[in-house]
Amino acid sequence: MANLFPAATIAAEVLADGPEASGASFGRSWRFDFDAGEFVLTPTGKIAGAAEDAEAWLEWCRKALATERYRHLVYSRLYGQEFESLIGLGLSRAAVESEIARIASETLLADPRTARVEGFTFAWQGDTCSFACSVTSVRDEAGTIEGSVVNL
Repeated sequence: MANLFPAATIAAEVLADGPEASGASFGRSWRFDFDAGEFVLTPTGKIAGAAEDAEAWLEWCRKALATERYRHLVYSRLYGQEFESLIGLGLSRAAVESEIARIASETLLADPRTARVEGFTFAWQGDTCSFACSVTSVRDEAGTIEGSVVNL
């Protein structure tokens, strides 16, 4: 009887500077309006278009920082942030900023496309801490990600 799973040899050439070299595929993503909380639509109600490569990766970064970890079963346990764990701890502002930087870095570095998260800046308004950081991909493309955390 013939083997149902024959051995096949496939030769593939991988370029040293391509996304395959880092093991990360950048792909595509639908554009998302984070202020409105929905996908970007055309006037006729269709999805406006896809973000590709670095833009898609930055969309992923923004979405990951906007999603609470463990809250939605559709996401893996590695996806999202845990800023809610800071509520009610009574930490100083410096400690809250340090925890925000740690949590945001862990969240963004869970994606194999992310090489570095650095350059955090913080601004306080009452109990709300707004932050921004620089993210760099494995392709050495960079962007700025912003977020905020309410510290009660």
